[in-house]
Amino acid sequence: MIKEIINKEKQDKLTPDSVLMDLMAGNKRFTEHKMHERDYSSQIEKTSGGQWPQAVILGCIDSRVAVETVFDQGIGDIFVARVAGNFENTDILGSMEYSCKVAGSKLVMVLGHEGCGAVKAACDNVELGNITHLLSNIKPAVEATETDGERSSKNNSFVAGVVENNVKLTMNRIREKSPILKEMEENGEIKIVGGVYSISTGKVTLL
Repeated sequence: MIKEIINKEKQDKLTPDSVLMDLMAGNKRFTEHKMHERDYSSQIEKTSGGQWPQAVILGCIDSRVAVETVFDQGIGDIFVARVAGNFENTDILGSMEYSCKVAGSKLVMVLGHEGCGAVKAACDNVELGNITHLLSNIKPAVEATETDGERSSKNNSFVAGVVENNVKLTMNRIREKSPILKEMEENGEIKIVGGVYSISTGKVTLL
């Protein structure tokens, strides 16, 4: 089955819930090896005059988390922002505002992942060049995560907890730092959601 390109008319009819359902259905196809066939040459041609993506996804730079692939999306389907540790900053917030307010996307997703190296480094208080500043954005999630065991990357359950809290705190900060996105969510124009990708199974679990 070849999936059709999203155009302005189709994007206008989308809802935040329908977009989320489409992404999760795509992830199910990915895990079941039933992904859509795609004519990339046709997609390039049909999107050369404009773009109408249905969602913007903030993910990690991890090479194992190929966002378009794990949601079975093609050219022109989604915006993707990536930074180690999938946290927001001013530039990413501006990119999300463009995606939703200007380009019409209906969903913002923050996507963390299992065994995140940036999260592990934050747990271990790594200090190295510009990485030190980068990890400071993840430290609030480390501090917010409780455990009876060791507070380091050696404790897998602690790392998993930090990954989830990092996604949740990032979602909260998006709402706090972007009045535009907060208002759009309150008006039902978009949804802001979070998920965690399993590098061992390929499955995305919503939080």
